[in-house]
Amino acid sequence: VQLQAFGGGLVQTGGSLRLSCAASGGTVSASNMAWFRQAPGKERQFVALYRSIGSTSYADSLKGRFTISRDNAANTVNLQMNSLKPEDTAVYYCAATKRRLILSALWTPGSYDSWGQGTQVTVSS
Repeated sequence: VQLQAFGGGLVQTGGSLRLSCAASGGTVSASNMAWFRQAPGKERQFVALYRSIGSTSYADSLKGRFTISRDNAANTVNLQMNSLKPEDTAVYYCAATKRRLILSALWTPGSYDSWGQGTQVTVSS
């Protein structure tokens, strides 16, 4: 599956952004779909997951502010980000895998086979 992420931009602290990940060559419902982010000089970090079985998972520090959703008709996975903070500044990547893995493995970038190109999110203070 090929992925394309879009929707990033510049927003002030406290603002909101909605990222989308469009899939082609496969359906989002057949894959575990995740968002990761990577800030300069830091490792890629798990953000949120929409499993093929329909459940969701979030990084503990982001619960309550970020919401992942899946639109089967549009073949997209979306990330609604609210109450944004400067520390949310990063390049956000969507990823997909069809492998059946335990939840904790799906929090790891190495478990994913397909990646989008990334979209920059910058939160100004």
